[in-house]
Amino acid sequence: YGDERFPLLAIRSRTWQIHLPTVLITGGVHGYETSGVHGALRFVQTHAEQYAGRANLLAVPCVSPWAYERIQRWNFDALDPNRNFQPNSPAQESAALMRLVGPLRGQFAAHIDLHETTDTDESEFGPAKAARDGLPFEAHGIPDGFYVVDDTANPQPAFQQAIIAAVERVTHIAPADAQGEIIGAPVVAHGVIHYAMKALGLCAGMSDARYTCTTEVYPDSARATPEQCIAAQVAAVCAAVDFVCRIDG
Repeated sequence: YGDERFPLLAIRSRTWQIHLPTVLITGGVHGYETSGVHGALRFVQTHAEQYAGRANLLAVPCVSPWAYERIQRWNFDALDPNRNFQPNSPAQESAALMRLVGPLRGQFAAHIDLHETTDTDESEFGPAKAARDGLPFEAHGIPDGFYVVDDTANPQPAFQQAIIAAVERVTHIAPADAQGEIIGAPVVAHGVIHYAMKALGLCAGMSDARYTCTTEVYPDSARATPEQCIAAQVAAVCAAVDFVCRIDG
């Protein structure tokens, strides 16, 4: 972007063994969602080693470094990377990640993508998107707590519930609103909603993993601290890797 360069950085298992389940961990697709970045890094620093010989890990802690440094949801070109994981993507961040994982597409047992839902989604970024697209802004309210997004086309309820159960030991799970929804989507199980990941161009849908999950935590909650949000992301990743080790290991 201009004179600035923001390379995509990744961390992978030292000893990659083809017979082991492979897990992709991504964070910072929306740069301002900091617990995803810090959660991925902390998982690598404090837990990844224990999975040596049990799983192959590929972690991309900050998919959108330009936006991370500027506390932004979009990239430099006012594009949302998490709606642009598609062929010939115009979002450089999305395209770079797809190039990285392309040789492994179809080999991933699981892909967990770490996100946040913040107050600024409705005070800043949601209205900005509506203005950009010439549409009225519709507020859904911010869920107070942690929840996950499963794939409409490939639902994996046992995987999602394993993640919810692990995170619930760290922080609270977001309840459904009065309509039985979270961010406008029906709650299908405790803390779980469905999105059409591939159709929407979401990060978690681009790896062709058997098990996919987008995490969402609420850093502005009066009931949670920033540290708890990071710990929740770490717990989610550990639960995801543990799950595939039990099933595929």
